[in-house]
Amino acid sequence: MRTKLGIFCFSRNTDSALFSFSSFIPIFVAASEARCNRFRLQTPFPIQISHSYMNLKDKLLHPIFPIIKDIADKERIPVYVIGGYVRDLLINRASPDIDCSVMGDGICLSRDICQEIGRRGNGIPALQEFKQFGTSKFHYADTEIEFVGARKETYTPGSRKPRVEAGSLQDDLYRRDFSINAMAIALNGQDYGELIDPFGGLEDLEMQSVRSHRDPDQSFQEDPLRMFRAIRIATQLYFDIAPDTFDAITRNADEIKHLSAERITEEVDKLILSPKPSYGFKLMEAAGLLKLFFPELSALKGIETKNGKAHKDNFEHTLEVLDHVACAGGGLWLRWAALLHDIAKPRTKRFEEPKGWTFHAHEYIGARMVPGIFKRFKMPLDENMRFVQKMVELHLRPIILSEDIVTDSAVRRLLFEAGDDIDSLMMLAKADITSKNREKVARYRNNFVIVERKLKEIEEKDRIRNFQPPVSGQDIMEYFAIPPCREVGLIKDQIKDAILDGAIGNSRQEAWEMMLRLGKGLGLEPPDAHLAGDGIQETEGKPASGPGKIPGPDEGRECIRDNGLEKAKGKPSPAGDEKQPA
Repeated sequence: MRTKLGIFCFSRNTDSALFSFSSFIPIFVAASEARCNRFRLQTPFPIQISHSYMNLKDKLLHPIFPIIKDIADKERIPVYVIGGYVRDLLINRASPDIDCSVMGDGICLSRDICQEIGRRGNGIPALQEFKQFGTSKFHYADTEIEFVGARKETYTPGSRKPRVEAGSLQDDLYRRDFSINAMAIALNGQDYGELIDPFGGLEDLEMQSVRSHRDPDQSFQEDPLRMFRAIRIATQLYFDIAPDTFDAITRNADEIKHLSAERITEEVDKLILSPKPSYGFKLMEAAGLLKLFFPELSALKGIETKNGKAHKDNFEHTLEVLDHVACAGGGLWLRWAALLHDIAKPRTKRFEEPKGWTFHAHEYIGARMVPGIFKRFKMPLDENMRFVQKMVELHLRPIILSEDIVTDSAVRRLLFEAGDDIDSLMMLAKADITSKNREKVARYRNNFVIVERKLKEIEEKDRIRNFQPPVSGQDIMEYFAIPPCREVGLIKDQIKDAILDGAIGNSRQEAWEMMLRLGKGLGLEPPDAHLAGDGIQETEGKPASGPGKIPGPDEGRECIRDNGLEKAKGKPSPAGDEKQPA
């Protein structure tokens, strides 16, 4: 293949073979010094590229391009759109940003372009300038547009900080990570739309291959993150990794020790959000990266057999669950929950006769492992982490529920513990069904339908989601005039359990009456118990006030005691949860 760059022509030998895959069935292929487990995927993008001179002006549909052309031609500054946008344009894939390489001052050019956008009646975009790096960016038409002066990077042996200087377009493309990202499209004059491909990126696109057009060992040593990028890009595009590039990853895996956790996590998050993230994790495991930065996940791999009894490969199972969640449309944090849902199985694995392999309490231990993993990866220790913890801890509950008779009580407890995350939990639990036993899978799925119907019925009837007991600990302490103590917790828990078990309704009145009974059984009495009666009587006169006033179950009711009976005056409040002054 020959492509044009100015007056120079470049060609590349295409005789090297790529790995072959069969639909998710592992096969081993020798590739120079390494053997790796690979999985062929069909790309969702139509890769039909002509091996001839290409002009893509008819594909440059974004409204920014004619504006760039007009300003660049006026100022006689060569400008090219480069990198991932060109790659995605060629495979008909949407791209969230546009990168432009400027043969000159990119910041000055971007200022003029923003002013021109304003003159055309679209408002002047807010321009961000990064003078230290010679870059600038702004948003226009729902796309981030970035400009950078073309540069050349030179590394000294042993250093990961390059010497940067102004360079040519070829210098700028050469410094990029992979051939499919080292293409450009001219945006000036008569060359507008011309594709420039000095390193065989077109051919690699057609062969669905991620290949380093430079010495891959040198490239990965300069920036080890490129190893993660190779796997992430291959996963997002369903591409292979060229043998020499993959082998270089395996040789240089130890170099990731020089990377910050934040940079690795950013790539892993993008990989997790791909349509079939299992592919990337299998590549990382085969290349030796996974055990270095995520040993807990790598430890799930393998099958152990004892006395003729074997457990499943929990690494393969975990990735299958992750793919199921991705296929169902789960977001980033639910996908992380899928990745971590069995993370404690290696720690909890035991062999017990006659049952065989067990992993008792792996969900609870796994939930306790989540904060440590998030902290190590420099991930947010906030509500997203707590969501992942909750999903890991509860992931077995719907499955256990579906194995047995689905009772209202069990469904109420599940609703109570999951709260607003019940839908995510059900998605994870359904994704966790990976048995090869079709009858077992069918039984689970049928029972899941029953569980989901029950969830809807009980939610509508009992309002259990985000349930809070209608009698609070403050109510109990104020009524019995006691400080925080064990008895308060006992009363609260028994009221909660009674509601979840269906013994009483989810109402303040029924909960209040139960509180009185429980308090009496624990020897608790209100401070004016000597006034108490045996029943409720309406009273006349002014509302009680001062220390003799005891909060009752309903707002707006005056309560006094006469021989153990509650007397009340006033109109009950529908809310019934506001306190009266003591």
